[in-house]
Amino acid sequence: MNCSAAIRVVFTFLISCLLLRCTHVSGQDPVVKTTGGYIRGIQEKGIFVFKGVPFAAPPVGDLRFKAPKPVHPWKDTLSCTQFGAVAAQYAGDTRTVKGDENCLQLNIYTPALRPAKKLPVLVWVHGGGMTGGSGIGQNGHSFSHHDSIITITINYRLGIFGFLYLNDVPGYQTAGNNAVLDCIMALKWIKENIKAFGGDASRVTVIGESAGAKLTSSLLVTAAAKGYFSQLILESGAINCIRDTITAKAIRKRLMDTLGISNPVELLQLPTATLINAQAKVLGGAKGTNYFGPVQDGILIKEDALAYIRHHPDKHVRVLLGTNKAEALLFMNTDKRLYAPDSTVLSDWFGDNYKYSYKAWRSIHHLPPDTAAIVTLSRYMYQLHTYRLAKALAAGGYQAWMYSFEQPNKGAPATHAEELQYVWYEAGQGSPGNLPLAVLIHQHWVDFIKGHAHWHKYDSRRRGMIYAEESREGVMDDYEDPGHPTMGFILH
Repeated sequence: MNCSAAIRVVFTFLISCLLLRCTHVSGQDPVVKTTGGYIRGIQEKGIFVFKGVPFAAPPVGDLRFKAPKPVHPWKDTLSCTQFGAVAAQYAGDTRTVKGDENCLQLNIYTPALRPAKKLPVLVWVHGGGMTGGSGIGQNGHSFSHHDSIITITINYRLGIFGFLYLNDVPGYQTAGNNAVLDCIMALKWIKENIKAFGGDASRVTVIGESAGAKLTSSLLVTAAAKGYFSQLILESGAINCIRDTITAKAIRKRLMDTLGISNPVELLQLPTATLINAQAKVLGGAKGTNYFGPVQDGILIKEDALAYIRHHPDKHVRVLLGTNKAEALLFMNTDKRLYAPDSTVLSDWFGDNYKYSYKAWRSIHHLPPDTAAIVTLSRYMYQLHTYRLAKALAAGGYQAWMYSFEQPNKGAPATHAEELQYVWYEAGQGSPGNLPLAVLIHQHWVDFIKGHAHWHKYDSRRRGMIYAEESREGVMDDYEDPGHPTMGFILH
């Protein structure tokens, strides 16, 4: 062996040793080195799982209501074998406050720490009306066990702590978009660390449903998120969640009136439980689903979301998006007033935009009033905005694919969130009503995550995949109301 070859062998050996020092498995005790320090996970159902991994410094004390900061490094190996705290939120079933403000953690499910080829990454952003839920609410094993996809579920700050408008309070200008910044910080952490878990930082797909899809869609309209993902999957949610500053301040005033204070600075020092309980009173149940969300603040989000997407094309980003046939039925069964909606109930749900859905409902004469309500409210809650986003993506040069989930459930039309059990189907873990469809949809999502699609891209022909008893590619029912603003909820 000549000298050059010997040097190459020694160099390769040293690199291998370094890699083994950064990531190793000892029996049931996988350990990985991250930018913050070493973490210890567990082996669970045949894969490696790391729970409660901090991706940002705790947003408490001086960081309360402020943009997330990088994690503080630790010296000893951090045990990441149990889920961390969920974000502070109201538990409606017990009428108590649960969770913690110190919630910025993620959970990693990886099939292999040193795979022969780096694996694609799926990042789950949970739903819950921007005020509830957590990353632990979704089974991260679904895509990791048999599909060779690393799955990560994240927390973000909810309600007041993630979306409270404070642009007029010095030092707190980001507060209205802190939850968006939490998501970006999580993606930044993933980009910097995922290689150590066997992942490919250039193949990150962010997936969200409902509020999670809405929040995820906001990543499209800020330059701060560019480069942290290559694909998005948006299930029942779009950029209509973004509010203007007048609306954000109006919701804040409702909160302050409930608390009996007049200066927003007073909000900063109030206890968690006091704030969350007041928030629950302002929301008043399901009708408050649209009250919190990102803000077009001129800092992180600078212009109309649809216009931004059309004017800032990114041909390297692929988007899969769609809705369910009867989205509104879930909410109608929660708020029975919606079965025969009047201006009062619609203004509770849509603010000053109530007039659009009210006029549309009254114009449907060929259907019974309750059926007309299902059709109309499903359009104005989700479908109208998803179709608009698809059109903007196509106009901006993005690659986009649309779907419509229409599988009935016990005779009732497919309502909000029912596609989740199909998307996250795992053999042996529950049985959706249409098992072959669950296998099909899950595989379609797997293939999309890995870079393949089974139907035509969305364009002027409006084609998409219709998932039902007999799934097929068809023309999307892209309902439009030209006068309706981009923002779904406005208070002026």
